[in-house]
Amino acid sequence: MALAGPRSHNVVLAQASGEGGAWYVYQCTGQGMRDGLYRAPVWIPDAQAPDAAPLPSPEELAEQARAQLRLPSPVIASSPAGTQLVRLPTWLWLDRAMWQPRSATASVPGVSVTATATPASVSWAMGDGTTVTCAGPGTPFPGNGAPQAASPDCGHTYPRSSAGAPGERFPATATVSWRITWSGAGASGAFPDMTTSTAASFRVAEAQALGTG
Repeated sequence: MALAGPRSHNVVLAQASGEGGAWYVYQCTGQGMRDGLYRAPVWIPDAQAPDAAPLPSPEELAEQARAQLRLPSPVIASSPAGTQLVRLPTWLWLDRAMWQPRSATASVPGVSVTATATPASVSWAMGDGTTVTCAGPGTPFPGNGAPQAASPDCGHTYPRSSAGAPGERFPATATVSWRITWSGAGASGAFPDMTTSTAASFRVAEAQALGTG
């Protein structure tokens, strides 16, 4: 059965017991189309049966699995929670619930490949021309922490106020880099990193000394 345009393939309906053949229904597939046309089933002896479509390679399945990955956007937290102060350390961290691997699997009968995205680092563009790169999600500021203490793994100290910035705030962005690997069907490999990001802004003020006397 010759078809022009979209690629055609066959679907086996049933195998008749004791007979060398099967019932087939022909359908057409193509980019962005769905074949809804009814066609009567046709009996084809085994000797005349069309060749089965080749199975996708592990690399092709890996591409499909990567396309199914759904990576969360980072949720930003900082301390001080409101206005930051010049020359006072700002602690930066992300919601730890999102800092974990995410996986997706693509499969055909007998073969499956899984792609896994693992958060590797987060880059903070602080809005004052400074970029801070952290290897992990950062440490939340402890409830009894000293205001002058710096974060042990992810923070920034603003050297000037944001008074001259648009809206008197520094625009900031946290960008998470995800390492993408895949394995299955006796093979494995890696893809280029993927990223997710979230924007925020920080108001930075000069610390005011309180005079007495």
